[in-house]
Amino acid sequence: MDPSQSPAPPPSGRQGDVFLQPGEFFVGDAQHRIRTLLGSCVSITLWCATRRMGAMSHFLLAKRGRSRHADETLDGRYADEALRLMLDLLARRDVKPADCQAKIFGGGEMFPENKPSSQMGIGRRNGEAARRLLQGHGIQVVSESLFGNGHRQIIFDVGSGDVWARQMAVQTESPVLPALPFPLGTPLPSAPPSTSS
Repeated sequence: MDPSQSPAPPPSGRQGDVFLQPGEFFVGDAQHRIRTLLGSCVSITLWCATRRMGAMSHFLLAKRGRSRHADETLDGRYADEALRLMLDLLARRDVKPADCQAKIFGGGEMFPENKPSSQMGIGRRNGEAARRLLQGHGIQVVSESLFGNGHRQIIFDVGSGDVWARQMAVQTESPVLPALPFPLGTPLPSAPPSTSS
């Protein structure tokens, strides 16, 4: 989505259902419901109760690996830039950061068996970055569902400010395969010879 534009609202009487892919964000009014699926990525929701306006991000990393060049546009894949994009679009609708309350979701560990316990994973870095950024903007965090193992399904109803999160655990055991009808190493029976007339 072009960060300088917000999509047109759905026809009146119909709620707009928006699904965010990684790196996307959305700003909308009470007619919208925003959904996403998170693993180690994090979503920040911002909600202004008086205006019934909201925003949601789906960022992949806490920050760029390098500084952003002056000619580069902001990128929703990074926590700080995604928040800036949302706040800029909300400001165009006369919503200030102090008018918003925030909720944070995600930061799950998707491969817990592969991460040394002393190392902070991507999900934890993303969640901690979201907390710091919101505090830096003076935005109150009223709820969070962060970390743990597995992915989350998120639904944000902009009209009410409610967010539903469902966490699904990572399957850490390998699936059990059915037994073979013959022992491994047994030669397969040869096909019967074909006859030609």
